[in-house]
Amino acid sequence: MLIQVSRTGGFAGIPRDCEVNTSGRPDAAEWEDLAETALADGAAAPPTGVPDGFRYRITVDGRTTHCADPQLTDAQRALITRVLKEGA
Repeated sequence: MLIQVSRTGGFAGIPRDCEVNTSGRPDAAEWEDLAETALADGAAAPPTGVPDGFRYRITVDGRTTHCADPQLTDAQRALITRVLKEGA
């Protein structure tokens, strides 16, 4: 499963894109469950968000959802944090 996260907005407005491919990872099932939950909790269109807040686009195997601070669910926040930390 290919999980991609794009972050835009924030005070500096610097975009960031990262991805993680779960194929062959020993923790693939955990990543995939988290990704499916995050997708289900998102919106089809980018939300408005708040001034200087981050907006996110999460794409999992070609399926995309959008979310924004401060309305992230626990699953979205966990997935975004993991992908931005471990992704390339």
